[in-house]
Amino acid sequence: MAIVPDEKDWTWVLERACPECGFDASELDRQDLAALILEVAGRWEPVLNGDELAIRHSPDVWSDLEYACHVRDVFRIFDERLSLMLELQDPTFPNWDQDATAIEDGYANQSPALVAIELGEAADLLAERFASLEPGQWLRTGTRSNGSRFTVESMGRYMIHDPIHHLNDVDHD
Repeated sequence: MAIVPDEKDWTWVLERACPECGFDASELDRQDLAALILEVAGRWEPVLNGDELAIRHSPDVWSDLEYACHVRDVFRIFDERLSLMLELQDPTFPNWDQDATAIEDGYANQSPALVAIELGEAADLLAERFASLEPGQWLRTGTRSNGSRFTVESMGRYMIHDPIHHLNDVDHD
């Protein structure tokens, strides 16, 4: 069974707590974002040291390894988007089809050890970029291909929900 693409608009996580993972992006102080990125990335390390990483516990849900690859790529994509927002005036971000990327990049067959390194590196880079922002840069804007508009601050809050949320997806206890 194939993964059913998630076509929900998750921007509502900017306004209220997620009922599934409990994270409330509206309560996050932007100055804490860089540290939270690093903390969350560290919570993915034990996941990638687990057993049966490539096994899907349900045929229509990603495996732990596939989720970790996705989180790595979330950090990478949002680093690219942040760079665009800092370099250009109100850029429009290219569409990112996460499900197509999972297939095209063979998430299920990637090396967990390499994914752990890459996830950590991507988180480090993104956290460093957020930590170095000047006050006025948090207000710079960008637009997603579906028309959702973000400031640097709202994009950071939106982004961090994803790797936190997916930690719930890989918790099989």
